[in-house]
Amino acid sequence: MADWAMPHKRGLRSKKLSLHSNLWQAPEWSGGLAHVNSEPSAYKTLCISPAVLASFRGTVQNGLPLEIGDTVQILEKCEGWYRGFVLKNPNAKGIFPCSYIHLKNAHIKNKGQFETVVPTEDSVITEMTSTLRDWGTMWKQLYVKNEGDLFHRLWHVMNEILDLRRQVLVGHLTHDRMRDVKQHITARLDWGNEQLGLDLVPRREFSMVDPDDISVTELYRLMEHRHRKKETPVPASTHHLFVHMKSLMSSNLGEELEVFFYIYDSRESKPLSERFFVKLNKNGVPKSPEKTERQCTLFVDLGSGDLRKDVYIVVHIIRIGRMGAGEKKNTCSVQYRRPFGCAVVSIADLLTADSKDDHLLKVYACNTESDWYQIHDNIIKKVNSRYNLSGSNTGLAVALQLLHGDIEQLRREYMAIFTRGVSITRKLGFSDVIMPGEMRNDLYITLEKGEFEKGGKTVARNVEITVYALDVDGQILRGFVAAGSGEPGADEYHSFVLYHNNSPRWTEQIKLPIPVDMFRGSHVRFEFRHCSTKDKGEKKLFGFSFVPLMQEDGRTLPDGTHELIVHKCEENTNLQDYARYLKLPFSKAHLPGNNQAVKGTKESFWITSFLCSTKLTQNGDMLDLLKWRAHPERIGDSLSKLKEIDGSEIVKFLQDTLDTLFGILDESPQRYGLKVFDCLVHIINLLQDSKFQHFKPVMDTYIESHFAGALSYRDLIKVLKWYVDRIIEAEHQEHIQQVLKATEYVFKYIVQSRRLFALATGGQSEEEFRCCIHELFMSIRFFLSQESPGNGPITHTQAVFLRTFPAVYGELLKLFTVKEVATFVRETLGSLPATTHADCPLEAVKLQCIAKTVESQLYTNPESRCILLPVVLRLLQTHMQEQKDLVMCGHILTSMLSLIKRDDTEPSVSEEVDLIVDSLMGVLLRTILEISNRPQSTGGTMRLQFQDITGEFVACLLALLKQMKDKHYQQLLQSFTSKDELRDFLLQLFTVFRILIRPEMFPKDWTVMRLVTNNVIITTVLYLSDALRKNFLNDKFDYKVWDSYFYLSVIFINQPCLQLETFSPSKRKKILEKYGDMRVMMGCEIFSMWQNLGEHKLNFIPAMIGPFLEVTLVPQPDLRNVMIPIFHDMMDWEQRRSGNFKQVEAKLIDKLDSLMSEGKGDETYRELFNSILLKKIERETWRESGISLIATVTRLMERLLDYRDCMKLGEVDGKKIGCTVSLLNFYKTELNKEEMYIRYIHKLYDLHMKAQNFTEASYTLLLYDELLEWSERPLREFLNYPMQSEWQRKEYLHLTIIQNFDRGKCWENGILLCRELADQYESYYDFRNLSKMRMMEASLYDKIMDQQRLEPEFFRVGFYGKKFPFFLRNKEFVCRGHDYERLEAFQQRMLNEFPHAIAMQHANQPDQTIYQAEAQYLQIYAVTPIPDSQDVLQRDGVPDNIKSFYKVNNIWRFRYDRPFHKGTKDKENEFKSLWVERTTLTLVQSLPGISRWFEVEKRELVEVSPLENAIEVIENKNLQLRTLITQCQTRQMQNINPLTMCLNGVIDAAVNGGLARYQEAFFVKDYMMNHPEDGDKIGRLRELMFEQAHILEFGLAVHEKFVPQDMRPLHKKLVDQFHLMKSSLGIQEFPAYVRASPIHFPNGSPRPGRNSMPNILSPEGGRVVPRRSPLSYPAVNRYSSSSLSSQASNEVSNITGQSESSDEVFNMQPSPSTSSLSSNHSASPNVTSSAPSSARGSPQLSEKHKHARENSCLSPRERPCSAIFPNPLDPTQRTMPHPSGDASLPRSDPNISNPEKVVKPAPSSWSLDTPLSDSVGKLLCPPVPPRPSYSGSPAKNIRSQSPVPASRSPQKTSAPPFTPSPTECQSAGLVANSPVLSGSYSSGISSLSRCSVSEASGTEAPPSDHALPTSASSGSDELFRRENKTPPPYSVYERNNPRRPIPLPHSLSIPPPSADAPPIPPKPHQLRSGKPEVDPRRLEQLPRPRPLPRKVSQL
Repeated sequence: MADWAMPHKRGLRSKKLSLHSNLWQAPEWSGGLAHVNSEPSAYKTLCISPAVLASFRGTVQNGLPLEIGDTVQILEKCEGWYRGFVLKNPNAKGIFPCSYIHLKNAHIKNKGQFETVVPTEDSVITEMTSTLRDWGTMWKQLYVKNEGDLFHRLWHVMNEILDLRRQVLVGHLTHDRMRDVKQHITARLDWGNEQLGLDLVPRREFSMVDPDDISVTELYRLMEHRHRKKETPVPASTHHLFVHMKSLMSSNLGEELEVFFYIYDSRESKPLSERFFVKLNKNGVPKSPEKTERQCTLFVDLGSGDLRKDVYIVVHIIRIGRMGAGEKKNTCSVQYRRPFGCAVVSIADLLTADSKDDHLLKVYACNTESDWYQIHDNIIKKVNSRYNLSGSNTGLAVALQLLHGDIEQLRREYMAIFTRGVSITRKLGFSDVIMPGEMRNDLYITLEKGEFEKGGKTVARNVEITVYALDVDGQILRGFVAAGSGEPGADEYHSFVLYHNNSPRWTEQIKLPIPVDMFRGSHVRFEFRHCSTKDKGEKKLFGFSFVPLMQEDGRTLPDGTHELIVHKCEENTNLQDYARYLKLPFSKAHLPGNNQAVKGTKESFWITSFLCSTKLTQNGDMLDLLKWRAHPERIGDSLSKLKEIDGSEIVKFLQDTLDTLFGILDESPQRYGLKVFDCLVHIINLLQDSKFQHFKPVMDTYIESHFAGALSYRDLIKVLKWYVDRIIEAEHQEHIQQVLKATEYVFKYIVQSRRLFALATGGQSEEEFRCCIHELFMSIRFFLSQESPGNGPITHTQAVFLRTFPAVYGELLKLFTVKEVATFVRETLGSLPATTHADCPLEAVKLQCIAKTVESQLYTNPESRCILLPVVLRLLQTHMQEQKDLVMCGHILTSMLSLIKRDDTEPSVSEEVDLIVDSLMGVLLRTILEISNRPQSTGGTMRLQFQDITGEFVACLLALLKQMKDKHYQQLLQSFTSKDELRDFLLQLFTVFRILIRPEMFPKDWTVMRLVTNNVIITTVLYLSDALRKNFLNDKFDYKVWDSYFYLSVIFINQPCLQLETFSPSKRKKILEKYGDMRVMMGCEIFSMWQNLGEHKLNFIPAMIGPFLEVTLVPQPDLRNVMIPIFHDMMDWEQRRSGNFKQVEAKLIDKLDSLMSEGKGDETYRELFNSILLKKIERETWRESGISLIATVTRLMERLLDYRDCMKLGEVDGKKIGCTVSLLNFYKTELNKEEMYIRYIHKLYDLHMKAQNFTEASYTLLLYDELLEWSERPLREFLNYPMQSEWQRKEYLHLTIIQNFDRGKCWENGILLCRELADQYESYYDFRNLSKMRMMEASLYDKIMDQQRLEPEFFRVGFYGKKFPFFLRNKEFVCRGHDYERLEAFQQRMLNEFPHAIAMQHANQPDQTIYQAEAQYLQIYAVTPIPDSQDVLQRDGVPDNIKSFYKVNNIWRFRYDRPFHKGTKDKENEFKSLWVERTTLTLVQSLPGISRWFEVEKRELVEVSPLENAIEVIENKNLQLRTLITQCQTRQMQNINPLTMCLNGVIDAAVNGGLARYQEAFFVKDYMMNHPEDGDKIGRLRELMFEQAHILEFGLAVHEKFVPQDMRPLHKKLVDQFHLMKSSLGIQEFPAYVRASPIHFPNGSPRPGRNSMPNILSPEGGRVVPRRSPLSYPAVNRYSSSSLSSQASNEVSNITGQSESSDEVFNMQPSPSTSSLSSNHSASPNVTSSAPSSARGSPQLSEKHKHARENSCLSPRERPCSAIFPNPLDPTQRTMPHPSGDASLPRSDPNISNPEKVVKPAPSSWSLDTPLSDSVGKLLCPPVPPRPSYSGSPAKNIRSQSPVPASRSPQKTSAPPFTPSPTECQSAGLVANSPVLSGSYSSGISSLSRCSVSEASGTEAPPSDHALPTSASSGSDELFRRENKTPPPYSVYERNNPRRPIPLPHSLSIPPPSADAPPIPPKPHQLRSGKPEVDPRRLEQLPRPRPLPRKVSQL
């Protein structure tokens, strides 16, 4: 490998290198530098060598990988290797083999950094290559976006273009074919670009146009032409009908058929076309299926007027066969043509039909054969009595399609039709446009009718006509009788036969295409025969008629109807002597007067003839004129009659006619000169008619090649001048105007005649000719200078001349010099009157004349242009100043500027630019402003017209500015005499530039035009910047000009068409190569101008902060580096002025939000903004406040970017809501921006409503509501709120919030707002609304009592890692789950929201590596809420419907438990050392709130001892038993199975050592000695054991009553095992306090005076109406045989995360542990499995479960499985159908199975996981066995717990009153000091998923110091909470409005103590303080949000 260090750098040559592509990635030949070096000192040029190439992997050292299709640029060559780079990545250079590369010649444009290599090949190939590359990328994206239709269409087009490209590259195409191929390619390229939304490509002759090579006006015209062509196709004036005959379907066919189609005008009752003739066989299908031209035809040349409703396609069907359709076959062998049927269809129906629809036409037959000639009329007019359906199933199948355009266009577009063969059916007569060279000579004869005698017959004849055409020799013309197109011509034609009809009417049309040379002497003979129906079936001749085709004088048979004589003849031989009968008269109209015998004959035959010929004429006057030499005396008459001859006759003989006229003029100029001139004018003006306009080239050819009148010019000039001189005196100007219309061709004849004369005479009489022309122009100028009233006749004549005058220039240039002609024109146009009336039509014509002048050959010559320009500019300026005829002015200006090239070095060009700038620059700017400011509300056409005008004037302005150089700008600026003029000019120019930048200025795909515009704008701005600095700075400072300048610069930079980052790489590269990045140029100019402002900068602070900020957000690094320092400058100047920069800060923050929400800005910008400004302010005195501002803005950007990223996602999720909350809080607490804060409140509200988070939406809207007061202050219109008073808006907000609280089932909060609104209505005496509000409040109360609510689950989520958004990063939150959402579903939802996140599989706090990781980690587990509303939850008698609300609302704190072993683990009884780590999480705001999740503010950890756990387990199991017993008694259960299984689980487990494990662990001397402080707790545990035994005994009694017969054996077993259990516990009989305690109500005594109920202390107690309980029944239905210890071991299985069916779990050692991470009750309602009854042993837990058990306690309340390792669902978890009448819904608890959700549990006042119950009516709770009261609670202070107080109950209780036991004092003392029990609510710590004992109070507190608070104390407790803890700022509980005290309703009041009832032991927690303890640490760390200043919202 050679050394690549080149010793020399000369000899660099440009080469284009490319790898061939095999698909759409075709080579993009864009050139490259090729440095050739075979040896270090020898260089040579690379030659072109096409080759088949392959990809190169680049595996060699310094190798450059190449792929097929890559374009490379070569730098060096050495020994078969190149060194270079791939164009798409110029930075990577390397080597590659020469053999892999195909070289192409190229040349370099724009040498240097941005050089472009252009291949020397066809530009269409280059465009195809680059376009296909771009398409290839986008085509794949179509597949990804699932746009299948466009994907496949584009695929086909790309393949088609590739195929055409190959054809072009091969180079074997003819010139015409190459042109067609290129046209096809460009059409396909344009189609694809349009479909893909790419740019419109300006083209000229198929090649792309470089905007630098043409003027801007020319570019605009090209773009507009292509745009118009694309948008508005020109409607075709010519139409054609394609007919394809397919078949005739009929059941009674059997004969051959002939079908005739023709187009018929029912309005005129005549055919419009000749007939199309198809022969069908006996099956009804065409006879020659292989010859498509016999089945298909094209009815050509239909005009737009023929597409009417009353134009029809008529089909006549003739059968070929016997006379009668039903005759036998052998009757007659001769066949006749007989009528069969007719069908019609309107052409108008085809206009709306799909292309080439198949039509099935109904076929009708006439009732009477004599009506056959008009059957189609009868069908069209619906004369039903004259026709009927030919058969029920007879139909004609045809394909019909209307085609539009000329016939050549159809041949290209519908090649298939023409290639397979189609016959052409012509229109009768000529088409609307007659083309020269068209040859046609068709004679159409219609056989109309006949009148015949019977001829001795008894019945009428069956007449058939046979038609022959005979030549001059009497020979039959073979093949010249045609029945119609489609079939070849025949020798004869037979008409159809009408049966027994002597007056037949046929109306059959035949065509005789006889050649012109055979017409003279030819005639047509009609033979009449009678067709016999006898056996012979012979046709007998009985007469004939004939008609000659041409008269003696050469005129043809005239068009019209002819009555022919029927000559008798019975022998065919008589007809052979044609000379004999031709002497006879043929028509009754031609009979001599004395031949009365023939006139009187009754027999006649009528025909209609019509000749369509381009060579023959029927006009005698035309023949007389052409034969003028034969009759010289008739010349005058013939010339006079020429004007009356039809134009089509004149154009037939145009050359002959002109020769005749000039022949007469040469021979008799004096006598006939004027008449010949008039005839010539008539013919010239005839050719102006659209029908004959195509004959102008014929006349031009005649003038150039055939005209020979060398002397005619003198007479023509003389007559023309005579007419011009008579204009002023003439009364009637019409004829003179006709003469002036023909001026162009008159001059053509004059000039050609003079040239012929000069050629013949050697240029004699030159001066005479020039003198005549000058005199003629003097006459013209004189008549043009005449002024007349507005619409006077002379004015019209002047206008006529001006219209034709520009066409004369070209003719004059043939005889005069350019300057002479220009002088003629200048003087002629200059002679026009200067002042005219406003409504004068001459003004518009002047402009039209100027326009044609500018576009003429004369103006393109620079010599003549300088002569004509002043006249043109003067007229233009006048019109533009008056804003008249702007469209035409725009056209003229466009044409003028298109001629000026910037690279012209001629001084004349520079002078022209000077002239135009001086005359038109100011008026051009004003015109653009005027047009742009016009109202655009008029119709679409007007709007389009305005847009077109604006575009043209804009293009003119740009072209003019592009031509201007330094000299022109200096002259322009010097032309202003004062600063005010310059100021106005600059303001106008900047305003116009702003208009040009508007997106709607040009169509969206005109990127080329936009880039040219921007290039001109930035060039102009750079020129004018100096003028701005020199003239408007320092003491001459003008704020308006500078502001306009800056505003223009900002919107210039922000244009979408300059945002290169949004373009494809190839498009970006092209723009950078051609223009560079214009944004950076303009940014540098802004910075430069800003630095020049000095102290005037203060004028733009803070106004320009927003615009400049928008500029810096553009993602262009250089632009940002230039512009961001301006903010430092602004801060500095603002600091100098006011000592701070609050204005800068406020404006920055306001604009940042709106700009970033539009998608501007990115993380790079945030870092750049921060770093640049921090660096800038390092040395400033105000550095500290600057750093603070920058930090605030940076933090705001972080949040705004997060918000924008979240909003890009599809559906509403937690990320969007959380991000909005973060931003909302930032605006409130840190920025104090009230308006932005309120805006984001409403954005958050909309998000919640979209996600149907109605409760959160209410809390959100409440934020805005709390900013308002009940005042009458007016508020402005804001967001969606109208202008209204503050009171009205607050009322509206209240009603909306109430409605959403109602939809979110948060009725308690709605009630508070209802009361507040009711107070307002009451204060205004608005009793109508007050009534409605009270009713609404009442309805909310009803819903609380009647409807069921689901309790949500709560989940703790940790977001760890740097990849999370700022507002989530390394933070933990508690989230409120959706209804029915369990942990697994929540986990999956979070992973869906964060698809890149990794789920952590443990609950431990992560370390710093996780925090700092460049990843996303999610840690999720369930937590249990700790309610604050203890007064409601602990109060007896409050329905569960009410309590359930307070359990899960306004929650600040949550907890979860994690088990671990402390000390040595006892393998025999592991519960001795199993502790629980209890974590309490405190949130920044309570749930629910404005979000479904809030951040954790504080974590607290406590440890729960094994003994405390045991107490909790047994307490919870006792409560569970009570609940089930109560449900069973009150018949709330469908069956008794849950109670059975629960009893079985407890009793069976106890027998097998359940409670014994607790005895072994805690009742032994060693434990008591080691833990003397636990004496009270041990006593409490013992009491609970006794209590459990008592409850079991009562439960067995209830069970016995309800147990079904088949379960009796199980019940007996339970009773037996219970006795064993008692003996194992050492219980012979229960202590007195246990025996004396009746089973109490968990929710207290029944309320007096409500539903009475029987005593249910015993199993025989009567049934009561149940109250729905919020507790789900425990899941003990899955327990087969279990003790508490086995249940605890089951909980351990939950901890370890093992499957319920695991044998290791079943065989686990029973243990007295009471804690489970997923359990909050001792016998967890949600434990899904237990050890089987056979499991009696107690082995150790296997080692593999230990770690998991200690680390995975993550679920709430009684979760049966681990949060991280969820168990598979138990098969028993099936949803039970609700029983009839059960109004309860399944609770939203993810931790219990569906069957557990069905049974209605007993009410409880303390459970944390109770669902809302759907109580109906006033429901009471049944009693369950009480717990023993604590010692130290005086019996006299304990309220009665009797089920029904004796004084109030209608039924007496059957149970005797009990007295308290003497052991009460000790047990109470034991429990009173228990840290577990007393801390359950006082410290806010309880088991993760086990309900706190403190909640489980069914006994009301005594009215002592320890009593629960009454309603009054509840209020004080709320007050205490408010004073000691900052309330949630979004809480409905925090109201600023005073409210009257609300007395507790009677139903909720606490009943007074009963003196008669014996005291009942209270529940343990009732001896605690009435107020929950508030942790002082909680008070210290409560969030105190930064409040808004108490200005009430202005919004």
